Amino acid sequence: MHAMIQGYKRAGWKVMLLSMNTSRHYVNLDSLPVLYREIAFETFDIDTDVRFLPVVKNFLLSRKPNHVERFYHKDFQKKLQEVIETFEPNWIQLESIFLASYIPAIRSVTSAKVMIRLHNVEHTIWEQLASETANTLRRYYLRDLASRIRKFEIEIWQIADFLLPISQADAEMIQGFQVQTPMIVVPVGITIQQPSQYKIQENWCGYHIGAMDWVPNMEGMTWFLEDIWPLIHRQTPAFQFWFAGRGMPASYKKYEKDGVFCAGEVEDAAQFIQDKKILIVPLRSGGGIRVKIMEAMAAGKLVVSTTTGMFGIVEAIPNVHYLQADTPNAFAEKIAWILENKDEAEAIAKAGHNLMKEYYDAEKIMDNLMQSIIQNQ
Repeated sequence: MHAMIQGYKRAGWKVMLLSMNTSRHYVNLDSLPVLYREIAFETFDIDTDVRFLPVVKNFLLSRKPNHVERFYHKDFQKKLQEVIETFEPNWIQLESIFLASYIPAIRSVTSAKVMIRLHNVEHTIWEQLASETANTLRRYYLRDLASRIRKFEIEIWQIADFLLPISQADAEMIQGFQVQTPMIVVPVGITIQQPSQYKIQENWCGYHIGAMDWVPNMEGMTWFLEDIWPLIHRQTPAFQFWFAGRGMPASYKKYEKDGVFCAGEVEDAAQFIQDKKILIVPLRSGGGIRVKIMEAMAAGKLVVSTTTGMFGIVEAIPNVHYLQADTPNAFAEKIAWILENKDEAEAIAKAGHNLMKEYYDAEKIMDNLMQSIIQNQ
């Protein structure tokens, strides 16, 4: 979002950002970059905590996904309408499919076109999580949730004026539902610098950083720490692994042994990763595109990831731009190979950096998007 706002502003477009400041991910406004004092910017505090009774009520009495109801608030809707009437936009960009419940209210006060940024094809994430869940009751709930989200997504894809999927794979999936809405793939834009600009002395250790209140991240890390790490430690006992992320459960401290270090929630992600060489991505569910992978490649890091983790970065080739591992044994073998072949591993990391420079440069992506918006005006 930050890169897109920068792109619109750089082009001379007038930008207004109305943002929910949610209880789950509350942000101190004083910590925001200067960009948000250079555009029209307002926030709205909203409680989005997941609570047992509202979840049960939604399950029993509604057919909407719980996510949609969590992000709907009549006072926010009123604020949104007021902002639209004051700002008088030509285009309105929604940053989540789950905000699409506000489209009728938006269209009641403006003829501006509505485009939706699609960070994932959401229902596929919940289908994957359901298929990997052993608990019968939880699996039933997740399947029902996935079905609700799927129905909601298909409906919204049809009524939007423009869709901005984050990857070509997601775009093709959407088109498979016979959606005729205009769309353009808009990958995450990365500000590309030379790897040397990022580096202090790097250690050939592993790291992972990601929101630990996102279920796919939590399940992937549990799999890594319980099933994969013992094999890695047995084969390469000197190798170290650090992990961090927002919403880190206190229970993960129990994994701090045998070369594993839990850093919890860190203030500066760039500082956390700068002295670590190998990003490990043990994801087994999820769609969209992994921003942390792209940032790591842009910074000259070496990525070891599952196939699922690399979903959406379709240009990346295993053993050329990153190393692929989908089983515990494969992860252990890749780490051992890296430590024995650092020159070859460094060449893969450099190829990953060059890939980001070619396909994911923020300025190129935004220029392409803005041309498409003008053409669809």
